[in-house]
Amino acid sequence: MSNRNNPQNKAAARERLRAERERQAKKDKTRRQILVAGAIVAVLAIAGGAGIALTKATDGSKNNKVSSEDWDAAAAKGDFRQPANSTGDKGTTVVVGKQDAKNTLEVFEDMRCPVCSGFEQRVGETVLKDIKDGKYKVQYRMGTFLDRNPMIKGSGSKNALSALGAALNVSPQAFLDYKKALFAQKNHPDERDDAFSDDEKLLSIAGEVKELKGNAAFEKDVKDGTYDKWAQEMSKTFDTFVGQGKDLQGTPGLKLNGKVLANQQGQAPQAPQEFTALLEQSLKK
Repeated sequence: MSNRNNPQNKAAARERLRAERERQAKKDKTRRQILVAGAIVAVLAIAGGAGIALTKATDGSKNNKVSSEDWDAAAAKGDFRQPANSTGDKGTTVVVGKQDAKNTLEVFEDMRCPVCSGFEQRVGETVLKDIKDGKYKVQYRMGTFLDRNPMIKGSGSKNALSALGAALNVSPQAFLDYKKALFAQKNHPDERDDAFSDDEKLLSIAGEVKELKGNAAFEKDVKDGTYDKWAQEMSKTFDTFVGQGKDLQGTPGLKLNGKVLANQQGQAPQAPQEFTALLEQSLKK
């Protein structure tokens, strides 16, 4: 008579079954991790030499009102206009704060960048307070590399940057307030949604900014694309600082007095306390 059904053998069989289930569960977990890692790698956006890891896989813009190429073609038909409150070659130097501040913080952003949006929501108020307190002045370097990313496409980065030029033409404060509003959680679109390519979307958000609400000149500049060519020049300058082979690989990026300001992971700090701690280590007193 077979003794396979005796208590000892039953217990051994249960143990073998349990062990096999554990091994299979580990295999399934490893397989899921590999698939997720593969998906993350697949959405690494490297466009025009600048790279950023997108937060989720994308299959094209769902609100691609104007392609990047069509936007550029339309911009080429207009005249170059430099916004007030900008300096340097073709107005690509945008500095906000006390000009005699000993320290200069450079901020590198793309208006469609979801990580930039998170940085502004969490650390933005600290930066604005520091500017007001004279701790440093800020030079904004704005890029549009996400528009060139074939996985999401569009023209929202360029269009939003052009609108920011129109805000800068009103005042530096309008520029800061408008950028804050565009990056706000309730206003900033998913990276797959090229919502900022729509002028009406940009103007709707501008209604939250005191100096821009009902400002007919600002609205005309946005609709006419007055600062489209300026946005292109800003983007070209950005590309000389961010990309493969450069000390900044993506956005958001920070430099204090010319040196990269980043945490141990090489990323811009995403918490006010971490940002301030890193900053204090390198500030000129």
